[in-house]
Amino acid sequence: MLKIALEKEERRGCRLMAWWQGEGAARVLAEDDGVLLLERATGTRSLAAMARSGQDDEATRILCEATSRLHRHRAPLPPDLVPLTDWFEPLLEAQDQGGVIAEGRSVARELLERQQEIVVLHGDIHHENVLDAGPRGWIVIDPKGLLGDRAFDFVNILRDPDEATALAPGRFARQVEVIAEAAALDRTHLLRWTLAFASLSAVWILGDGDHPGLDLAVAELAAAALRS
Repeated sequence: MLKIALEKEERRGCRLMAWWQGEGAARVLAEDDGVLLLERATGTRSLAAMARSGQDDEATRILCEATSRLHRHRAPLPPDLVPLTDWFEPLLEAQDQGGVIAEGRSVARELLERQQEIVVLHGDIHHENVLDAGPRGWIVIDPKGLLGDRAFDFVNILRDPDEATALAPGRFARQVEVIAEAAALDRTHLLRWTLAFASLSAVWILGDGDHPGLDLAVAELAAAALRS
C-alpha cells in the first residue's frame, strides 16, 4: 500500500508508523518525505463486521490488545508528537457551548492536569484502523501521533463502528466493562475520558457546521454512568 501524506497531521502519523517498526503496526517498507510504502493487510476478518454480527465483545478485546501493544513502545520518543493538552484546545476554548459539552470541558481540564501513564498514543483507534494481517495478527494504521494518558486511546471504541451499533440499547455499558477489563483501566477514569473526548469531537463537528448527534449521545451516556 502506498500512503502519501498531504497534511502536517498525516506526515506526523507517517513518522510514528516508521517509529513503531512494524511492532503492532503495519510495516513500513520504504519512506521518503511523507510517502510510505506499507505492507498490505491481506487477512479476511473485519472488526467492524464482527461488532455488527454478534462478536462485539471479541472485537473490542482485539482493539484493546492491539492498542496496548503499541503502548509498550518507549524511548526514545518520535518527533513532533502532539500533547493531549494541545489536542483538547478546541474544547477548552469553546466557552459558548453549554450542556454536556460544558460538563465535558470541565472534566477534560481536570484529566489533563492529572494525566496517568503517559505513553505515545495512536490517537484514532477504531474498528477500521486495526486490520487483519493474517499470520502477523492485527496491525494498526493511520495514527494521529499524540502523547498523553493511555486511557485516551480506548475511548473512541465506544463511538464505533457506526452510530447504530454504538447507540444500541445496553451496548455502551457493556463495552465500558469489556474495555476496562481488557485494557486494565479504572472504569471511572475511562468514563471521564469518554465524556471529555465525545465533547471534543462534538465541538469539532459543530465547527464544521454539522450536528454531532452521535458524540452528544455518547457524552450523555458517559455523564449518566458517572452520576450513577
